[in-house]
Amino acid sequence: MNNLSYKSLLSSLPAVHKIQKLPEVQNMISRLGNSLVLSKIREVQKELRENLISENEFYKIDIDIFLSKLRNKISEIDNDLLRPVFNLTGTVIHTNFGRSILPLKAIQEVKLISENPSNLEYDVLKTKRGNRDDHINDMLCEITGAEACTIVNNNAAAVILVLNSLAKRKEVLVSRGELIEIGGSFRLPEIMTSANCKLKEVGTTNRTHIEDFESEIKKQTGLILKAHTSNFVVKGFTSNINHKDLAKLSKRHGLPFMVDLGSGSLIDLKLLGLPRESMPKEVLSNGADIITFSGDKLVGGPQCGIILGKKDLIDKINKNPLKRALRCDKMTIAAFASILKLYNDTDKAVKEIPTLRMLNRKKKEIYDTAKRVFKDINTQLKKIAKVEIVDCKSQIGSGSLPVELIPSCAIKIRMNSNKHLSKLYTEFRKLPIPVIGRIHDNSILFDLRCLEDESQFLSQLKKLNLKIFEIK
Repeated sequence: MNNLSYKSLLSSLPAVHKIQKLPEVQNMISRLGNSLVLSKIREVQKELRENLISENEFYKIDIDIFLSKLRNKISEIDNDLLRPVFNLTGTVIHTNFGRSILPLKAIQEVKLISENPSNLEYDVLKTKRGNRDDHINDMLCEITGAEACTIVNNNAAAVILVLNSLAKRKEVLVSRGELIEIGGSFRLPEIMTSANCKLKEVGTTNRTHIEDFESEIKKQTGLILKAHTSNFVVKGFTSNINHKDLAKLSKRHGLPFMVDLGSGSLIDLKLLGLPRESMPKEVLSNGADIITFSGDKLVGGPQCGIILGKKDLIDKINKNPLKRALRCDKMTIAAFASILKLYNDTDKAVKEIPTLRMLNRKKKEIYDTAKRVFKDINTQLKKIAKVEIVDCKSQIGSGSLPVELIPSCAIKIRMNSNKHLSKLYTEFRKLPIPVIGRIHDNSILFDLRCLEDESQFLSQLKKLNLKIFEIK
């Protein structure tokens, strides 16, 4: 390429100020800010200039080419931003999607508290410093029957804080069948190490007896722990110890008995047509001294770790310097307090807390949703795919009743090739609000159990890029 032609091509590069004035780029700036978009414009300009210099490219750079490359860079930023998605995977409490959705009343309460000064740590009547736990203590203790409570930023933090407060530099007895690993390769033995405790395994993977615990209690024993077997179930030739027997054993030896419930439902799940799980009130009445569970699983609230139990033990936990590092902020406390108010009326809780409402949806209701959305999806895709309504199974998710499946309905999409199917699924994920389903049996399945905003879901279908499937 001679010098004249090189200069001609180089001069075709659009100026930065001209790119900034384009309506599409102005929209990018309004969403992401001028500084970030400007840096991406300059990156595109630099890359195009380098391509010309290296003689790998021999075409004039017009606005469309520039914008195409800029869109790709902006889409990478959009992909990394925290934003809503449509969860049509069939997993109701999905860890990757932020677990539970807050009810409207909790969102309103968070908004009110976040945009105003509040009495977070101030006693208005006594005009002195207060405690942020006071805003949830009475309601939570009333619901669960606990003497006292506190909350931290998640259940893993709750477990670490309790172990470090009550069994620091001591042995903690745990059944081998409960040495769990949760999401992100986070393992109970590692939690023990973080809490400065020593794990003492008891019994075997499938069978543990009370005598196994009795024989391992020594002077260096600090606590007995029963952990929730998150995400798996041991079946067959098994034996487990109930809470009452472990509570009696711990009291006989003057040891705290801790139960990690994991999900921790505040209502009887039989009301939702699901198998019953141990509830905090029941576990405490069976003799547990301390229990922990998550706020954003079956409770249906914000992410937090809930600690309930004997007042003297809660007082000791609250004096641990770690508590300040792990405490919840005002927005979490506002949301959680709002959730607890709903539990005063079980019917109201099931109706207004999205997690409970979605778990309680009957198959007929979901099928009616499927019929309403089928027409638009089929109209959009009928030239390239076969669309139908099928029966499927939903699951609770996040380790709650891991083998329990719930009848549901889905939109099933099939195509002539898996390559095309993968491309179509990618296009659904590129929508303004990404639509996430699952691939099953060479088909895309959109389980509709968690679809509540049908109009917004349908309104963006016309933005699917289906030109990639046109025959050239």
